Formats: sequence, C-alpha cells, structure tokens
Amino acid sequence: MSVKDVTFEAGFITITRDSGPPTKYAIADVLRAADIPVLNIASLTLLTTLAEIVALVVKTLIERQILDESFYDDYDLQYIVDTLETELAVNW
Repeated sequence: MSVKDVTFEAGFITITRDSGPPTKYAIADVLRAADIPVLNIASLTLLTTLAEIVALVVKTLIERQILDESFYDDYDLQYIVDTLETELAVNW
C-alpha cells in the first residue's frame, strides 16, 4: 500500500493511501518542542549573513553570465531575486 497524498491541516498531517480512508496524525504526537531549534539573535545574524552571501554569489554569477533563467521545478531567477530583496531584505 503506497502513499497517494500528504496534506497538512491545522495541527494534523493527513496521509491518503491507495486504499482505505485518509489517516490523520496529530502533529503534537510526532513533534516535540525539544525537536525545534531555538531561534535567537545569533542565529538570525547568521541567517542574515548567509542571505547576503547568497545574494552576492547570485549577483556575481548573473554579471559573469554564468547563471541563466533555468532552475529546477517552478523556480526562476526573478523569484530568487524577489525573495532575497523582499523576504530577506538584501540590498544589491
């Protein structure tokens, strides 16, 4: 019996298999607070630095015409640039 679909609802993960009704699993049963890393100012600083480095690499690859519009799935260059600028507040 293989998994056909996995969906997320408030507080639950629902797994639909090839046969039988969907099964709901409470997220609280599989995820504990101890499993979630602590987000503090040091990790935010690190994430900001990482975003700036990624932006610098992307910008350099664009300028050297190494990077083009072809990415996996539905991602494209404009999506990456928009995310870096709006979500991560990276200044080019």
